[in-house]
Amino acid sequence: MEHTLMTLPYSYKALEPYMSEETLSFHHGKHHAGYVAKLNTLIKDSEYAEMSLVKIIKKSTGPIFNNAAQVFNHDFFWHGLLNEETTPSVELSDSIEQQFGSIDAFKTAFIDAGVSLFGSGWVWLSVDQEKVLHIEQTSNADNPIVSGRVPLMVCDVWEHAYYLDHRNGRAEYLINWWQLLNWHFVSDNFAEQKEKRNHYYIHECNENTEVCDYMSDLEEAERVSS
Repeated sequence: MEHTLMTLPYSYKALEPYMSEETLSFHHGKHHAGYVAKLNTLIKDSEYAEMSLVKIIKKSTGPIFNNAAQVFNHDFFWHGLLNEETTPSVELSDSIEQQFGSIDAFKTAFIDAGVSLFGSGWVWLSVDQEKVLHIEQTSNADNPIVSGRVPLMVCDVWEHAYYLDHRNGRAEYLINWWQLLNWHFVSDNFAEQKEKRNHYYIHECNENTEVCDYMSDLEEAERVSS
């Protein structure tokens, strides 16, 4: 299985003035493409050669994990951007307000998490099996799949995501990124969290291990209660 660079659902100019054509073309066309190419090289003729991206992330370590996770993370990041005003669904908005106090309080907490993350990484909104929302800081290529949560939204805070536009101004970048946040994508992920969890943790789980047994028990419990 050869992994491919995703086609963006917009042009390189589409996110201006919040993200420049230059940044988008380098970030997607060079950095993201580089992870895809490196992953394909690393998994050729290996046990990972025919695995899905999610399965590679869950089973691998080292350079293979890093490149597979970075492909997934960037795919997720691009889908979460849209240069038009959107709003969260009623269900997502209610959950955010219940757990963070307000959308504005959540925005402040999320941006603060992005600014304060040391080094390179990602800031996520994820949801666990109890439907509790989490703002997660992950270093380098890590993502919520590793910790058993379903990702809902993400911001890339690797320096290559913003240096051309903002130099070392990560806070300014995060504020501009918020203007591009595609709440439709986030809301869909929240609404489909059960299906997403099944995809990430159950459909990919075909071994007789304690983790697979645990995820199967969760699926059965959710089926019975629904």
